[in-house]
Amino acid sequence: MGNEFIELFEEWAKTYDDTVTGHDEEYKDVFLYYDKLLQEVADRAEGNVLEFGPGTGNLTAKVVARGLSITGVEPSKSMREIAVVKLEGRANIINGDFMHFIVDEQIDTIISSYAFHHLTDKEKAEAIELYGKLLPAGGKIVFADTMYENVEAYKKAIADATEKGYHNLAEDLQREYYTTIPILREMMVNNGFSVSFNRCNDFVWIMEGVKA
Repeated sequence: MGNEFIELFEEWAKTYDDTVTGHDEEYKDVFLYYDKLLQEVADRAEGNVLEFGPGTGNLTAKVVARGLSITGVEPSKSMREIAVVKLEGRANIINGDFMHFIVDEQIDTIISSYAFHHLTDKEKAEAIELYGKLLPAGGKIVFADTMYENVEAYKKAIADATEKGYHNLAEDLQREYYTTIPILREMMVNNGFSVSFNRCNDFVWIMEGVKA
């Protein structure tokens, strides 16, 4: 379930925070307004929070700052080690992924940032079905991730990156499993969620689903 990318995460852990703060020119627009959009996700969280793909713990820290209880599920050992140090024991960071995890308490909100695209669309649908069974009525899914209004917009993003000479970004857009809003909307509605999408930059949207 996205674990084919773990080797990439292990290497990226060393420079991840530099990338997200705009030091990598190719990914500067992907992480535009990064701090603000993470805060937006954190502000929408309620109750006990489960986070998938916390990476180095940047979103996790914002949820902790709000006084909420949070468990982060991260498959990369290197990322987990950085997050544990950064969070100073204020959050529970465990090994696992979007589909394989163990929680011992009721979860009210499931959050993620820059990670859901590591799953194929089939896996995304399976994950959302799982979360629909896990969350109580009124429970939330709040994901910030790169997604597109339609296939044409996705193809244009690849073409634009190539034209700018951003070959790493163009390769990334083709290697990972970026999807479209209509596909995600259907997945959410089929599992009993009302859903909204808000654009944060040219790449990232926040998807918020509330279980009926």
